[in-house]
Amino acid sequence: MPTPPPGLPRTAGELRTSGHEPRSIKAEMRANLLTALRSGRALWPGIVGFDRTVLPQLERALIAGHDVVLLGERGQGKTRLLRALHSLLDEWTPVIEGSELGEHPLQPITPVSRRRAAELGDDLPVAWRHRDDRYVEKLATPDTSVGDLVGDVDPVKVAEGRSLGDPETIHYGLVPRAHRGIVTINELPDLAERIQVALLNVMEERDIQIRGYSLRLPLDVLLVATANPEDYTNRGRIITPLKDRFGAEVRTHYPTEIDDEVSLMRQEAELPAEVGDHLLEVLARFVDHLRESSAVDQRSGVSARFAIAAAETVAAAALHRSALTGEEPAVARPVDLGAVPAVLRGKVEFEAGEEGREDELLGYLLRRSVADTARGMFAGLDLQSLADAVVDGHPVATGEQIAGKDVLTALPELPVLHQVAERAGVRPDDPPGRIASAVELALESLYLAKRLAKDSDDDRSVYS
Repeated sequence: MPTPPPGLPRTAGELRTSGHEPRSIKAEMRANLLTALRSGRALWPGIVGFDRTVLPQLERALIAGHDVVLLGERGQGKTRLLRALHSLLDEWTPVIEGSELGEHPLQPITPVSRRRAAELGDDLPVAWRHRDDRYVEKLATPDTSVGDLVGDVDPVKVAEGRSLGDPETIHYGLVPRAHRGIVTINELPDLAERIQVALLNVMEERDIQIRGYSLRLPLDVLLVATANPEDYTNRGRIITPLKDRFGAEVRTHYPTEIDDEVSLMRQEAELPAEVGDHLLEVLARFVDHLRESSAVDQRSGVSARFAIAAAETVAAAALHRSALTGEEPAVARPVDLGAVPAVLRGKVEFEAGEEGREDELLGYLLRRSVADTARGMFAGLDLQSLADAVVDGHPVATGEQIAGKDVLTALPELPVLHQVAERAGVRPDDPPGRIASAVELALESLYLAKRLAKDSDDDRSVYS
């Protein structure tokens, strides 16, 4: 846990003397956001592909002081984006020590804290809360209750002798406990509609109502939520009055640039073996083609997690081959791309009319992605001498149990091999696996262009 710096006020009197002025959560975030924008400080670490679309919209919503709902298909980084919001809070903020809702020492709101403030005056003890503790996240599930979000009567407190009408018998829920902080509700449409109704007062009147109690707490929260499009499968919806209370609806999207998808895989994937950028580009194009395919259910989308899992699968295939052949370091090659469709088919939802053609479609789009990547990488490079060498008696075998050096030794010394490696960013003194990865991509492109043949069985392919 972070420790507050020394010298901070420890009583309400000291806090008042220091010149501290209370401000709302939205005013605090607006001021810190504007300061960051003026200084050029990076605000959204790890967020890729939203610089000119989602982020400006979100920043304008925060400056306006709006509650926000992020709407988009699965795997578009909505939750990660919302988890970055807490960086716009002050690092430390004063609270009444021991208060249940983290109230400001100069602005108590519960009956207990008001009574303490009246009794102790300037001696009211002050604690300091770090911004990490002012962010609360709740995954909306069908079993979520009003008590979970807003609060309910605490039978233990009633059993202690308090009457049912006493506000001090209330056990506060997640939203009141986030007072002076950020509340995130993930997958808001999954909340039952009657539960969503409980949030109406929180968002408009900024108070709570619990089982008819005449208790009005002027809550100070920023409410943000995520949602998938409402027409996705048979899940629920955001009720119209609640949707109306969100000041801003920001639509997220998948990366629109291949480079952004590659950067995302580099950032998020845990790769146990080396995977070159040319292979990540193939995977990025593969995901892009899936997102554009009419055979794929685009209401569900193709998550960024698919691309990340694909990169990790390719790396795992390379490490598996390294264990079998003893080749070090483990370097992924185009042959490892074949492991992706079989392993990740279940992460893509197809249209009903495509039943039975899933493997065929995935294989076709993967080959198309390889061809597109090779076409861009080898543009202007004449690969005819490589094709002639293979045709003239130098077939090249590749597979799970064939090391990179064996791929290279099957070919004669050719100037074009150095050019192919250079296009992939590989140096002549690099390990054979890296050079073989580039050469194999060139061979596959010749095969896809019908300039070479390829015979394949379970774990071996031969270019001839």
